[in-house]
Amino acid sequence: MADATIPTTEAPAKPQPKVRKKRVKRTVPHARACIHAGDNNTIVTITDLEGNTLAWSSSGSSGFEGTRKSTPYSAKVAAENVVTKAASFGIESVTVEVKGIGPGREQAIRGLQGAGLNLNAIIDVTAIPHGGCRRSRRRRV
Repeated sequence: MADATIPTTEAPAKPQPKVRKKRVKRTVPHARACIHAGDNNTIVTITDLEGNTLAWSSSGSSGFEGTRKSTPYSAKVAAENVVTKAASFGIESVTVEVKGIGPGREQAIRGLQGAGLNLNAIIDVTAIPHGGCRRSRRRRV
């Protein structure tokens, strides 16, 4: 037993305090605004060009409930709220993509414009079926 290890009586090392890195805010000069205008709600999302969400707002999260969510005014308020949330990213201009045929479609675009953003293009990306599955029968009242 010549190679026996002898325990040492050294004090254990103190744990180092965690150093927090400063979070660097990204600046995104050009972004994409996606407007989903449904029948009952309007959702406005601002993303960078890769599709990463920077800020979002909806008629419901802006404080409207029930049938007031599906009004053009609530869509305008939601668009103005999302611009104030995304102001820290330094967005100057946006490309707007509109999906859906809800009542807040046009007013959401006006809300983005009225909040001080430059609109490069307005693109309609509403899904239109061509062929596909058979539609359900028409409702009889």
